[in-house]
Amino acid sequence: MKSRLIASLAVGAAILLGTTGCSLLASQATTIPYSPSDGVTVAGSAPLKVRNALIVANEDGTVGNFVAAIVNDTSDPQVLSIEAGDGSIKKTVRVPANTTVSLGAEDTKPLRLEGINTKPGANLDMYFQSGDLGGVLATVPVLDGTLDYLTALAPR
Repeated sequence: MKSRLIASLAVGAAILLGTTGCSLLASQATTIPYSPSDGVTVAGSAPLKVRNALIVANEDGTVGNFVAAIVNDTSDPQVLSIEAGDGSIKKTVRVPANTTVSLGAEDTKPLRLEGINTKPGANLDMYFQSGDLGGVLATVPVLDGTLDYLTALAPR
């Protein structure tokens, strides 16, 4: 009787280890951060958050429109400084307190970036800085206006 109990416990422990042991060896895919969209989320751009950042460029890649949602969760207005390419392209965006500015939405135009020299399908390094903290470098995808929802965002 005692040996049956020990055998049952051993079988139960083996089944339990076999069905849950994979998480000891393999990382969970759901814990890996990613951006489920065409744009990228810029990590480390605090106090502002830059989400779904992308550039919609003309065919030769000389001019692009920067599109993103910039979130200010603070109780103070903030300014986001943006540099693109070799640093010669500089823009700023003012974001009121507790507000999201959606560049490229119906009520807010995208930021026009002249001289990006990056063709659609490539990536452009951009520098983002807000508040008193240091900035962050992010690689932003450059797309064209081929897709219907991007057509209106393409530079003219």
